Amino acid sequence: MIRTLAKVTLLLAVAALVTVACGGGGGSQGGSETIKIGSLHPLTGPLAVDGKLMDRAVKMAVEDINEAGGIESLDGAKLEVVSGDTRGEPETASSEAQRMIDGGAVALVGPYTSATAATIARTAERSQVPFIIDVATADSILAQGYRYTFRIQPGSQTMGEYGARYLKEISEAQGSPVESVVYIHESSEFGTSVFEAFQKEAQRLGIEVVREITYDALNVSDLTSELTQAKAADADAIVATGYYRDGLLLAQAAANVKPDVMAVYGVANGAFDLDTFPEDAGENGDYYLSSNYHYDATSERVQELRQRFEEQTGESMRTAAVFSYQAVEVIADALERAGSSEPQELRDAIAETSLETELFPFDGPIEFNDRGQNTSAQPIVMQVQDGEVVQVYPEEYAQEEPIFPATPWSEGR
Repeated sequence: MIRTLAKVTLLLAVAALVTVACGGGGGSQGGSETIKIGSLHPLTGPLAVDGKLMDRAVKMAVEDINEAGGIESLDGAKLEVVSGDTRGEPETASSEAQRMIDGGAVALVGPYTSATAATIARTAERSQVPFIIDVATADSILAQGYRYTFRIQPGSQTMGEYGARYLKEISEAQGSPVESVVYIHESSEFGTSVFEAFQKEAQRLGIEVVREITYDALNVSDLTSELTQAKAADADAIVATGYYRDGLLLAQAAANVKPDVMAVYGVANGAFDLDTFPEDAGENGDYYLSSNYHYDATSERVQELRQRFEEQTGESMRTAAVFSYQAVEVIADALERAGSSEPQELRDAIAETSLETELFPFDGPIEFNDRGQNTSAQPIVMQVQDGEVVQVYPEEYAQEEPIFPATPWSEGR
């Protein structure tokens, strides 16, 4: 009996050592540890083009960190990506997040849409696992008092306020001040929250929003009716918030309807500032302006990163994917400082982040306030000129001067 108990004790001890060596559940020490990070993005459905690029960017960041030696403070522990498909659906996003957490993920990255971010944030908070939002704009996500959710990009209030401010400054500097706009946006919390922030700031600046027009981005197939309504509103400019597919639909419809406006101006628009937009829209996308979160095209590191991404994938590294890459670097930096992969210790290290970035046109390092928002995040303005997207405002990040007023169907253009 004694020998049997001794044998059982020995087997349990061996099992415990194996568990520690494998890093089960995200142990805090050991060079043989593998640290799991969950990547949650829409890999299927209408948003899959961006979702797949974002997931690949997460994997690329992990590959780069592992090739550089892993997490030094954890004896070179390597990162591992576990991918999940949100399909752009809140309930699916929540269940996928829980699956990853149950599988040992110590942090989550994602998810591209505000609706899915809201459900993932609730799941992460309940499980006390850090969640880094790479892209999702609605401020209501961070207004819940969560401790485990952090966002790198600017939120809806910042996007809307800067969008209105930049439009006023650019139009006045070019001698054609905008006094009225019609605002077209997708109808989810993302589009609505950006619109509301823009409208409030525009009113303060003396710009009137004469009409609000909404649509369902996931199901819309033609925006001719919406552009016809915009034309009838007789405003100085059209402002638009949405995703890539509906942004292309808007450009196609606008080229046919030809509203008499000085400019089409995106605010947090997922199409107008992507380098695939000029090719996909053709001449219909000329002169489109976009105030949005964006990588810094003047940065040598961005240029090198995007070139490697395209060589590896055959695809252009869009802005959202650059944010996904940066999110992994935030987690890796926190792991180094924490010297632990326990989710609660990792969360505390993320909250104390002060990480310089060469990827974005931010005036300061990535730092999070008590709500989890990156306080340095701000948008810039891009424009399609000569078939390319270039940075045009503010001046310190500008590659070219803005062309204003101008639309693809302007007289003489």
